[in-house]
Order: sequence, then structure tokens, then C-alpha cells
Amino acid sequence: MKRYRTPRPVGVLLALTAAGGLLLTGCDSGGDADHGAKGSAADSRGGSAPLPAPGRPGGEGGQRYDGSTGTGGAGGAGEPGGTGEDRRNGDSQEIAPVPDHLSTFALDVDTASYGYARRTLSEGRLPDPSTVRPEEFVNSFRQDYDRPDGDGFTVTVDGARTDEDDWSLVRVGLATRGAGQEDGRPPAALTFVIDVSGSMDEPGRLDLAKESLGTMTDELRDDDSVALVTFSDEAETVLPMTRLGDRRGRVHDAIDSLEPAESTNLGAGVETGYATAVEGRREGATNRVVLVSDALANTGDTDADAILERVADARREHGITLFGVGVGSDYGDALMERLADKGDGHTTYVSTTEDAGEVFREQLPRHIELTARDAKAQVAFDPETVAEFRLVGYDNRRVADDDFRDDRVDGGEVGPGHTVTALYAVRVRPGADGHLATATVRWLDPRTRAPHEESGDVETEALGDSVWEADQGLRVTATAAYFADALRSPTGDAHEGRGSLPGAPGLGELTERADALAGRTKDEDVRGLAEAIGTADRLT
Repeated sequence: MKRYRTPRPVGVLLALTAAGGLLLTGCDSGGDADHGAKGSAADSRGGSAPLPAPGRPGGEGGQRYDGSTGTGGAGGAGEPGGTGEDRRNGDSQEIAPVPDHLSTFALDVDTASYGYARRTLSEGRLPDPSTVRPEEFVNSFRQDYDRPDGDGFTVTVDGARTDEDDWSLVRVGLATRGAGQEDGRPPAALTFVIDVSGSMDEPGRLDLAKESLGTMTDELRDDDSVALVTFSDEAETVLPMTRLGDRRGRVHDAIDSLEPAESTNLGAGVETGYATAVEGRREGATNRVVLVSDALANTGDTDADAILERVADARREHGITLFGVGVGSDYGDALMERLADKGDGHTTYVSTTEDAGEVFREQLPRHIELTARDAKAQVAFDPETVAEFRLVGYDNRRVADDDFRDDRVDGGEVGPGHTVTALYAVRVRPGADGHLATATVRWLDPRTRAPHEESGDVETEALGDSVWEADQGLRVTATAAYFADALRSPTGDAHEGRGSLPGAPGLGELTERADALAGRTKDEDVRGLAEAIGTADRLT
């Protein structure tokens, strides 16, 4: 596949600066993927905006466009348009009154959906389709996108054709600078909110959390601070914000004292956690609440909006974000995801000591910084070459096209060493040639709130002949997306390869392709993906 790196000027930008992110479980660098376009940002002195002015009439959401019918709208992942099949799958459709060639969404690198699906499959059950979020499957795998020299993003756009006539998969990849600049990061002030309700007594829940927190305490720096809040039927601050230094023994004692109790008052835990974080807030530090729970709330407030409305000031005025770590075979996925979205944060899921070690021992100490706040992406498809497109996943992260450059609208928080991937199904007009799409990412500097943008392009001639012959990174992305698509489809359709994504193979064929890919890459994460697909095939 050819690589395209066409710079496009971007208007009204300030000098690129940014500082640091925490626990985005998108992915560190890895793999051997080739890339599409990487744009270069202009400074604040010049250039017109690379995208048509946001906010075309009827552009609310703008995630689906069918140029042949003159309708577009924001729908669920993988809809081919407002068809009977969409209604059968329970996807709601908003039909725009005029064609819309823009797609806008807040960045998201959650991975909890994929982790929980693997756990469910390992227990011999298919996951509930409502818990399957394709973007979290896609973002669970390392990508080798080019990275910027400093703060900010690179934008990579590439793609390949599917087995279905005129349809291609187009990948938009965003990457921040590499991790590893640990000495230069700001200190962390982390408030851990630990669920000690009776349901956490199951092996692999509270015991795993305690082991992970103990290990993490030894990995953090002396100038980092930790607070500990527990909740069951009530919430309690077990340890106020404590500078580690020579007090690590005090922190270990507090962790060791955790024991399961009664019911799950998640609302009280989050409220007390934020109050503790505000009281112990440190200027110039990364202040974050880390919630460890099975999210099976059964006492007090159980609605994410109600819970977080009570701590709105802490989020808005103090910039304290929420990171959710899910545990347990029975897991309140929907509530945890909603909490993370409303709390300007993200989620992951851990089911093994290895998972927990990666999150708490490796990722947390390394990724204390934020490099971008309220990051959003907008992809402009060229109506001269694109007849139809749809965004895969990001159902809960979609943003009105008008709001792309409205910096009051929430986006996603991104840290160093991570990537964000979005996948589109795109129907190219027969015989069309030339510019296909421009992708732009916009974000705010975490300290100054100054806005910045970066763009990248892709041409029709950059589309490879087959997804299955594309570079490694795109093949892994396609495999993960097809797997998620199959799990969201009715059982018979998934088995036979009649998913909503173009060119969807049956689970049997997808297992074979994933096995072959795992063998070539020698990547344990890809091997795990192949095993999960094989299990799903057997269960159907």
C-alpha cells in the first residue's frame, strides 16, 4: 500500500503545546503497520480550515451518509441506512434532511467492552450484544502509527477494499508522542475508590484489586500522592491524600485492611471519592479518581447522571477526571461506561493478575500526564468520490458537526504513548478517483486550554486491493471490528457472515484468518483475539 503524507493547512491554530494523560488504555506503540496520510498543523498565522465549515443543514451527528438517496444521519454502528434490518437490531436512526458528508465524534480509547467479552466467552457464554462496543474492540490492539516529536497528534488515514463491491474499510489513526518521559511528568494525586461490597468477595475482585494497588504503590514516585476511599452500604475515607515519600507502609496497611462488607452504594462511593480528591487536590499535579468496582449498584443512587451531577463542580472547576476499572464475572458494564463518559474519563476491565499488573503496575505509573483535553475528530468525506459511509461504533461518543470547534462541548482525554483508531465502512463511487477524505483532530492544551488542530488526507488510489492483504495493523483492526460486528448480530447471521459490515466473513473464516495473523505476528494479544473468535464460533 502506498503511503500518503499530504500536508493540509489548518486555520486559527496556536503553537502546539500540551501536557500529560492518565491511564488511557488505548495502546502503546507496536506492530509493523504502514500508514496513510499524516498532516502537518499550521500555526495561528495562516491557512484556511481543511474541512468545509461544520454544521451543514441536517448535520446533527453526521455519522452516516448515503449520497444515492440524499439522506444521512447519526445511527448505530454499522447501519447501512434506515433499513428494516437496522430496526430489527434495535438501532435508532436520525435521518438528516439533506446529504451530510461529515462525521464527528469524541475520542475514546476505552477497552472494557473487549475485556469483558473475552471473560464472558471464557466462561462458555456469548456476551450480551448491548455490551459489545466495536470501537473498544478496535482500540484494544497496538498500532504503529507515526508519532509527533512533541505534544499533539499525528493523523494517519489508510484503507483497503472488502469483498463486497465498491465497499472499503478506511482507518483513521491518531497518535500522541511516545511514553517514557517519566522524569518530566507532573506528580500524581490519585484517589482510589474501592468497592468493598459483598459482591466483591468473589475471587478475582477485591483480592485482585488489593494485590494490584499494593504493587502500584511501590511503582509510583515519592512525590506522588494517594488517597483511599471504600464503599459498601456507606462510604468511608480510609486514607486521606498522602504524599508517598517514606509513608508507603501506611498506604500498604490501609490497602491490606480492606475487607468485603454489605451492599453496593456506588453513588456514595463516587461522591465521597470526589470530595476526598478535592480536599487533597494538588496544584500542578494530575488529579484523578480511580474507581475499582463491579458496578453492580443496588443501594442509593444507581443512575450515572444522578451520581455525577452531585460532583459536577469537582469535574468542571477542578478538572478531576474519572477512570473506571471493572472487575467480576457479573459486571455492570453499562453503568461503568456511563460514569466514565460523564466523568470525562474512560474504562478498562481486568479479570486476571496479568491484566491488573498491566493496568496498575505498568500503565498507571507511566501515563500520569494528559497531552490533550476534550479531543474530538471530524472526518470529511469527499462527495465526488464517496457515495456512502458509516462509522463503526462510537455510538455514545458522537458529536454534532456544529460542535466540532465549540470547545465548550466535551471531548475525550488523551495521554502520551497512546493511539486512537476509528474505522469506517465506505462505498466509493464506481470509477471515482482522487481525494477520498480528510480527517482532523482538535484538542485543548491541558494547562492553557488553547485549541489546536492536526489533519491528514487519503486518496482513492491509496486503498489496497484487499483488507486481508493490507498491512498488519489494518488487518488486526478489521479482524477486531468484524468480530464485534458478529457478536452484535443475531447468532445465525454471525455464524454465516451476514453482519452489518461490508465483506463480513463468517466466524469460522474469521477464526482462520485471525489464527494465521497471530502466527505471522507472534503477538500474544492477537493470539488472544483468535482464541476468543474461535470460542464464539463454537458457541454459535
